[in-house]
Amino acid sequence: MKKRQFLRYMGNAAMAAPLLPFTLENSSKTVAPYPDGDSEAFWERIREDYRLKPDYINLESGYYNIIPTPILNKYMEHVAHVNYEGSYYMRTVQWDNKKKAAARVAALVNCSEKELVITRNTTESLDTIIGGYPWEKGDEAVFAVQDYGAMQVHFHQMEERYGIVCKKVSLPNHPESDEEIVSLYESQITPKTKLLMVCHMVNVTGQILPIRKICDMAHSHGVEVMVDGAHCVGHIKVDLAELDCDYYGSSLHKWLCAPLGAGMLYVAEKHIPKIWPLLAEHEKDKTKIRRLNHTGTHPVHTDLTITDSVDYLEMIGMERKENRMRYLQRYWSDQLRNVENVVINTPIEPHRSCGIANVGLTNMKPSEMAKTLLDEFNVWTVAIDFENVHGCRITPNVFTTTEELDQFVGAIKTMAKRA
Repeated sequence: MKKRQFLRYMGNAAMAAPLLPFTLENSSKTVAPYPDGDSEAFWERIREDYRLKPDYINLESGYYNIIPTPILNKYMEHVAHVNYEGSYYMRTVQWDNKKKAAARVAALVNCSEKELVITRNTTESLDTIIGGYPWEKGDEAVFAVQDYGAMQVHFHQMEERYGIVCKKVSLPNHPESDEEIVSLYESQITPKTKLLMVCHMVNVTGQILPIRKICDMAHSHGVEVMVDGAHCVGHIKVDLAELDCDYYGSSLHKWLCAPLGAGMLYVAEKHIPKIWPLLAEHEKDKTKIRRLNHTGTHPVHTDLTITDSVDYLEMIGMERKENRMRYLQRYWSDQLRNVENVVINTPIEPHRSCGIANVGLTNMKPSEMAKTLLDEFNVWTVAIDFENVHGCRITPNVFTTTEELDQFVGAIKTMAKRA
């Protein structure tokens, strides 16, 4: 094999290397295989794949999912490989490999490879749509006050720049039905409404919204729907063909456990030509989604590791992981729903949430609550205190044990009794 062919082969081989369950500290260490089924033994074995800091119980996986060691090792291999090849890698196979990673994610979320690109996070993905939409003065956008702040800020920039009108709704923490949510958004639609932004899973409460029903309603009025799925890919089953939304963004460094700086953007093929890129790209064909995906020089080893993250998720199984995440959330939240001074800000119906939920105390502000959990009970979480959500967001992970959740439940019960 000629040198040039060999180097190209090695660049592509980085995408195909097997996922190995060995530890960071000792790559030669022999580890036990993953047990079959959905037993506690399986999840105990999964926990062994994580290097967990012993100082606290980590119940804040929502911001960033720490990477299990098998994926982390592959990531380090990719860093070394890219560094070894240097500009040769960057000028030859980087785009092909990024396209392969995007194809794996497209298969995971059930959309065409022509409709999905790898980005750096959900904010970049959705801001590409907000900033690149062909707005005209007087056009209306509708979103919720509970939506992520960065996207709300960008909508307001479009308000200042183009004269669009931003209209907001407030999501109930405990909706009576899907129709209540759908009607809430529909009440704001007028002939000037162009775009709805809705959360697939509300980041502060974990509430799952009825996306397909919202999309059907909006499309009946000629309105497009952009979905914030930051917490969904790798957490719950995401089927974009079934959702029938127009745009979808997610952060792969959350529940897919890719390295920091990995996200995805889906744009329905029919909409690609009308969106202006956030950054100019050499691709001039307006029908190609790649024209929306100029990122410049960035850590391409992150792109490579996305494939390893999908491998790891497929080893666990999406359905098995979703069931486990819902089980862990209900394990602690069900114990606290009827406790005096405790408020659960997440719907009780199983299909309206999964691994994320929010709990508050009537006798303690969220900031004090989070500080007390860490200082006294060694539980790490985050305080949420705005609009109708006052509490701490609790996000366990596949490595979380019921014993750890028992400690958390005990802490909340103790704090609830304080004057």
